[in-house]
Amino acid sequence: MAGVWPTRQGWGTLPASARRSHPIDHPIFTESIRRIRAQLEARGGAEELTPLERDVLERCIHSSGDLTIAPDLRFSPGACGAALAALAAGAPILTDTAMAAAAVAPMAARTFANPVHCVLAWAPPQAPAASTRTAVGMERALAELGGGLVVLVGSAPTALERLLERVASGAVPAPALVIGMPVGFVGVAESKRKLAASGLAQVRLEGSKGGAALVAAACNALLRAGWLQAAS
Repeated sequence: MAGVWPTRQGWGTLPASARRSHPIDHPIFTESIRRIRAQLEARGGAEELTPLERDVLERCIHSSGDLTIAPDLRFSPGACGAALAALAAGAPILTDTAMAAAAVAPMAARTFANPVHCVLAWAPPQAPAASTRTAVGMERALAELGGGLVVLVGSAPTALERLLERVASGAVPAPALVIGMPVGFVGVAESKRKLAASGLAQVRLEGSKGGAALVAAACNALLRAGWLQAAS
């Protein structure tokens, strides 16, 4: 990677030859997923998910250590498959935090070399009145990067709402996928309800839970699944 802070040019990537030869799963991860699957089967409730949706759920549980998120994870129909195709084609990934970008960048570098950006690279030094730095950064990033993005929001409901406003107004094209999991108690539930009603392709975590680790886990699950599918 170029560093610990993303620029407008995105993160660095590995050469194609290194990506092809790099093992994608660590044995500890593989064993963790086996145990998570066993516990999900014992609890029930995930049987209606597609295999790709289960991959996302399992990786989110692996990252959070929380099996109770399973009933609250929502997928719009066909969203994961469409996002997998977009990522495999090199779709840029846009996050609302540097932490999420840092968590996704290694998997992107090992797979399809997707550029990974953080809206903070477009954010003003100070929050404007009645807004937030991430909301302004989201608006500016969307205007510059265009359509077909995979957008991760794990912290700032204001950034999610600005995304929804810009798409609804026709100012920017719809993303390939929105992973909407802002965390907290102020504006979070409202932003998730708006995302649910937006008609956009989405992965959403209901309630107050969320965060950078969870949105990154969901995106990494899709990158991993797409890479394994391409290699098979």
